[in-house]
Amino acid sequence: MTGGQFWKTIGEPALVVLALGTFLAILGPYGSGALGWPWVWLYWTGLIAFGLLCGVAAGALIARLAPGWPQWLQYLAAVPAVSIPVTVAVSALNAVFEGGIDWPDIPLTFFLVMVITLFVTGVTYAVDQLKAKPDAGGSAAPSPALTDKLPLPLKTAPVHALQSEDHYLRVHTARGDALILMRLSDAIAAVSALEGAQSHRSWWVARDAVIDVKKADGRATLTLEGGQQAPVSRTFYPKLREAGWL
Repeated sequence: MTGGQFWKTIGEPALVVLALGTFLAILGPYGSGALGWPWVWLYWTGLIAFGLLCGVAAGALIARLAPGWPQWLQYLAAVPAVSIPVTVAVSALNAVFEGGIDWPDIPLTFFLVMVITLFVTGVTYAVDQLKAKPDAGGSAAPSPALTDKLPLPLKTAPVHALQSEDHYLRVHTARGDALILMRLSDAIAAVSALEGAQSHRSWWVARDAVIDVKKADGRATLTLEGGQQAPVSRTFYPKLREAGWL
C-alpha cells in the first residue's frame, strides 16, 4: 500500500473520527458531558468509529441492492441502517455506566442516535462532494454518472478498470470493487477524462493502473495494481500497441 493509498484508506477516516469525536465530546450532547474527560471523548470517538464501520457496510449493501439510486439517497438510506446497531451500542454503554438498560427509553435513544447519525452523514456527504470536484489544477476525475452509483468508500477512489458482467458493471478501484447497474459504453463515457483505453469488449483499463504486461499470439494480459488480470483481445491489441501500452 502506497503512502497515498494508506492516507485515503486509513488516515482520512481516522481523522474524521478524531475530529467529530472531539467536537461532540466538547459539545457534550444528551448529558454525556457528565462523564468527564477523557471518558466523554472515548465515548464519542468510539461511537463515531463504530458508526463509520457500520456506514461502510451499509453503503456497500445499499449500493448492491439499489445500484441506480443517486448518491444523496444512498447516504440518506444509510442513516437508519447505521442507527440501529449504534443504538444497541449506546444502550450497552449506558448499561455499563448506569448499571442497567432503561427499556422504555430505547425509542428515545434511537431517535437521538438518528439525529447524531444524520449530522455525521451530512458532514461526510459534504466532504465527499468537495473531494469529488476537480481541483484548481483541473485534475481528471470520473463523471458523477459513474461515481454516484458507487458505494460510499469507493466514490473518490482512483478507478483502475471497468469490467462488464452481463447487464452489470464491475468497477475496480484502488479501494476495492463494486458491482453496479450500468452499461460499459456509458461507463467509458463517464471516465473519458481519465487516461485509459478499452482492451476487450468487456474491459476498459486506466493506464496508470497497469503494472505488468504479458504478450502472446496477438493477445495480451494486463496486470493491475490490485492484482486483477485484464485481457487484451486481438481486436484491441494493435491499437494498444500503437499507443505504447504493449
